[in-house]
Amino acid sequence: MEEKQVTVIIPNYNGRQLLKKCIETLECQTVRFRLIVVDNGSTDKSTELASDTIDIDWVKLKQNTGFCGAVNAGIRLVETPYFILLNNDTEAEPDFVEQLLDAIQDSEKIFSCSAQMLQYGRRDYIDNAGDYYTALGWAVARGKGKPAADYSRAAEVFSCCGGAAIYRTDAVRKIGLFDERHFAYLEDVDMGYRARIYGYRNCYAPAAKVYHVGSATTGARYNEKKVFLAARNSVYLIYKNMPPLQLAVNLPLIVPGILIKWMFFVRKGFGRDYLRGIREGIRQRGKCQKVPFYPENTINYVRIQMSLWGNIFRILFEK
Repeated sequence: MEEKQVTVIIPNYNGRQLLKKCIETLECQTVRFRLIVVDNGSTDKSTELASDTIDIDWVKLKQNTGFCGAVNAGIRLVETPYFILLNNDTEAEPDFVEQLLDAIQDSEKIFSCSAQMLQYGRRDYIDNAGDYYTALGWAVARGKGKPAADYSRAAEVFSCCGGAAIYRTDAVRKIGLFDERHFAYLEDVDMGYRARIYGYRNCYAPAAKVYHVGSATTGARYNEKKVFLAARNSVYLIYKNMPPLQLAVNLPLIVPGILIKWMFFVRKGFGRDYLRGIREGIRQRGKCQKVPFYPENTINYVRIQMSLWGNIFRILFEK
């Protein structure tokens, strides 16, 4: 029997039917893996699910700890060199795990690899092909809503979407787990940013494909809680990862970036929720743990800054 190289971690909250389909697609994978499902205090009998072919290691939390708390509970149990985070509202192609393993094993400097996440209802269109992060303070899903054929090549990305991505276990333990202050949203961008500070790379692996329902747990693309958390976490992300000089360089773009986002959410009916999140982020920023600045990482900060500027043009002119 081949040795398991990877653990798949699925966070779940009242997603029994979606989770059942997700596990069924994992039963057809071409390589062996360990499966951990972390349940966030569901009340829909999710934890009664079983598989005929996969042993499921259940972690049953008493309350909803958000995405971050759930996946961290799973990561602490990982004994394999790599682990995959997978949303419960996804269905994977049979070689999904194998393709992600092949991608991350290409170099020891690769921290994470993002799968090609396709829209569940329009399977020829991208849901996420890795994430951009910009000097405006915006995180943007690369390729969202665009034809999958345009995103068929592997590429380096700023960060990987935690909905379907593989991570190097020892590197995560070196730089730290997901920040549970985020609860949910932008925690994967924060993780990818932190990895880049330490000199790692994040990549996009288009051969690994999953179909993503999207917003299955939150119930909508935009709602009061989601807008609030994303706005608050956007402040945390900046405060934690940018040393003072980099913050000063980017502030002239971050401020208009916030204003533009606020006007967008005003039109959507969530302007107050967005501002409330920004205010909460500013008030609570001191409780976040900043990434330590080490002079030997200066070149990594320079590379990150070039990406922050370049990604503005990429999101504006992406085909």
